[in-house]
Amino acid sequence: MTTATLPDPPAEIIKPMSKKTTPRATAESMAAKQRDISVSEFFAKNRHLLGFDNPRKALLTAVKEAVDNSLDACEEAGILPDISVVIEDLQPDRPATAKSSRYRITVVDNGPGIVKKQVEHIFGRLLYGSKFHRLKMSRGQQGIGISAAGMYGLITTGKPMAIQTRPNASKKAHHIELAMNTKTNRAEVTLDEESDDFPLRRLRELNPAVRDLAEKGEFLSAANYPTGTSVSIELEGKYQRGRGSVDEFLELTAIANPHAKITFVRPTRTTDDEEDVPLLKGRGTKAAPPTPDASVPAAPQPEPETTQDLGPLVIFPRAVNELPPETKEIQPHPRGVELGTLLQMLKDYEAEEGGTLYNFLQERFSRVSAATASDFCDKIDVTSRAKVSDIESPQAEALYKVFQEAKLAPPPTDCLAPIGVQQLLKGMFKGVRAEFYAASSRDPGVYRGRPFLIETAVAFGGELAADETSRVIRFANRVPLLFQQSACSSFKAVAETNWRNYDLQQPRGGLPVGPMVIMIHMASVWVPFTSESKEAIADYDEIRKEMKLALMECGRKLGTYLRKRAKMRREGERRDVFERYIGEISQAVNAINGTDAKKLFEALLVQARRRTAVADLQLDEEGKAVEDPADQEGVIIVEQPAPAGAARAKGAKPDPFAPSKAESARLKVAALANTDDDDPRLIDTAAPGRLSRTGTQTKPRAKSPKSGSPAPKSASKPPPPPEATPKAEPAPSPPPAKNPKPKMRLVNGKLVPVDDGPGLF
Repeated sequence: MTTATLPDPPAEIIKPMSKKTTPRATAESMAAKQRDISVSEFFAKNRHLLGFDNPRKALLTAVKEAVDNSLDACEEAGILPDISVVIEDLQPDRPATAKSSRYRITVVDNGPGIVKKQVEHIFGRLLYGSKFHRLKMSRGQQGIGISAAGMYGLITTGKPMAIQTRPNASKKAHHIELAMNTKTNRAEVTLDEESDDFPLRRLRELNPAVRDLAEKGEFLSAANYPTGTSVSIELEGKYQRGRGSVDEFLELTAIANPHAKITFVRPTRTTDDEEDVPLLKGRGTKAAPPTPDASVPAAPQPEPETTQDLGPLVIFPRAVNELPPETKEIQPHPRGVELGTLLQMLKDYEAEEGGTLYNFLQERFSRVSAATASDFCDKIDVTSRAKVSDIESPQAEALYKVFQEAKLAPPPTDCLAPIGVQQLLKGMFKGVRAEFYAASSRDPGVYRGRPFLIETAVAFGGELAADETSRVIRFANRVPLLFQQSACSSFKAVAETNWRNYDLQQPRGGLPVGPMVIMIHMASVWVPFTSESKEAIADYDEIRKEMKLALMECGRKLGTYLRKRAKMRREGERRDVFERYIGEISQAVNAINGTDAKKLFEALLVQARRRTAVADLQLDEEGKAVEDPADQEGVIIVEQPAPAGAARAKGAKPDPFAPSKAESARLKVAALANTDDDDPRLIDTAAPGRLSRTGTQTKPRAKSPKSGSPAPKSASKPPPPPEATPKAEPAPSPPPAKNPKPKMRLVNGKLVPVDDGPGLF
């Protein structure tokens, strides 16, 4: 097979293709395009790093940053915080399909206020603040939060921030409106005036519920806010209740800060809840106290204020009237300083003071005494009088190695302000509806030379969902962490704890299943967050180990409680069986030998109660058994009786701790004083006291024979023998004090008296 070849095209048709060449970039042209990037310009483009990645989260982040600043300012000034959070919906007539709306957020506090010249720096510049360079526990760390919220509001709505602050109660408040220039990271003030309108009167007229509260002087009254700061930001957001909402954040903030009073005014229009599992307790009114049982000595129960949800507004009351311990700033620990940081510290000390290395070690580090500083100087072959300026890089590196090998005491912990076990319990009791509360606090630990402290608490039972995974609430320096749960060291510590050791169900590598809320709080001078939005704690081995140990301590308390409750239930069931038959036994014995049925029943009842004494165990308000010193501290148990006549929901599982029928209706036995009574009644006996098993009083069970079975002969009193019957022997008359009736026994169908023999009791 041959292939034909095409002839070549004419030469005049072939033309070279024209190529457009672009000039290559040179060093000079690239240098002309380079310019500085301000930090505000960077975060304006990457606002998701700060927590403004969607409208709902942006609304929450703005509220969070303002509330954190208010709490820090009040505590540092020694003022019990009184904070009001108001969210106004500026577009209530928007269509139902709208994904976001415009809101105005206003946060007012009764803190010390802000100096006028500092307002534009605090609210108009990123990375400006007083908390970054000091080693002292505080909620804010980076100086980004509130200014970033104002920047987000300016980007989405074009409206500047409005700040009212009054640092002096006898002077007028400063009203300042400012907008951030992202190119220069500086604030541009658009309004600066003095005003008597503090707190804002407009906020006291938002709705009828707010007006009623304001008329009582309980909302934004001038007497409660002599000084303070008010911040208003307009932004694009979305208000939706449920998990990860403003409501949940304020709930958890109130739990971790029981010394603060927070009032939250909701917007007029809200979106339907999604997967809302509230922790709020006492919606609208306080929870009714348990009905006292007359047979059980009343033990004092904790009665802190509970959260009140009034619909348009929510009040998180103050549970304690004491401020957290005052924190002190500390110097860095030698074990936590890196080589580059040490070199910079030497340069700074030389520029500021120019002293000796001996003085530098004592003044700029913690836990370095005069003897230790002299020993450090000897180990790097310098004298104590050597100047800092004379220290070369090899000597500084040798000093750094000496730091790592030295055995020094851990850094001081007066820089931390933990919540405390009692306040943890009060905060959990105020916000979580449960029956058992336990808390624990670990001794301070150290990571990277920085002190930290772990506190945990658990709430079990009550109204919590029994068939769902336990809920974990996380805190860092008293601030709730609502997002990135799986990336947080707290979550990993809970999952790694073996909760099966404490009688709880737990899937492999997961959270425990049951009606439980687990709280973890980390207090530190510098919390290692995973991002600038401060949503999760980095997974340091030292931190996770302390968290697991604290959780195990709470787990042991919970396991002891559950095992004790299970044993009480088992013994109560045993007593039910005993008491169900001892009445019949007493009557049968009486019919056989004439023993007093009432006394016999009482003797048998005493034996039954003695054998099942655990069922009568009483627990005090801390969950400790009365007269049982082996129980642990840091526990609260709450009893809530079931409402009278409450019917079990269809398909609901039976409560393992529900009171049995025998506990509310004691068996009765006949006194047998009336010989004509063929159907004797059972005597009344008092119900034993049992914690968490009181319930409502029910009527005693009426004795009824079982269907299909004949009544026993001993159930009725046997007739006396006829007079014509011959008597075998005269019956000995018993002492009248013991039993005037002779003892009889059945022989050949006849009742004959018997001699006294050894008794059963």
